[in-house]
Amino acid sequence: MPVPPKTPGPLPVVTPARVAIGACLLAPFAAMLWVGSYARAEPVLAGIPFFYWYQLLWVPLSAALMAVAHVLVRRDRAARRTAERGGAGQTAGDGER
Repeated sequence: MPVPPKTPGPLPVVTPARVAIGACLLAPFAAMLWVGSYARAEPVLAGIPFFYWYQLLWVPLSAALMAVAHVLVRRDRAARRTAERGGAGQTAGDGER
């Protein structure tokens, strides 16, 4: 007698990938909201006080972290779609939107 396929339970909401996504998105906010950590003039970099160059440093860092979060979200969505379909791989016309 054939064994019926196992139906997996619901997918977990909190996964390591989603925790990493949250950390990537939360880090710039936490860094900028904790003003006491950078509210000083020293050290000076190219004549620019620390207060300013620290904030400007977070502009590219935030962009990089958001790019990482974006990649992780796309991978997480693709993995969830695959798991919901029962493990079948994507076909050539199944591009992600």
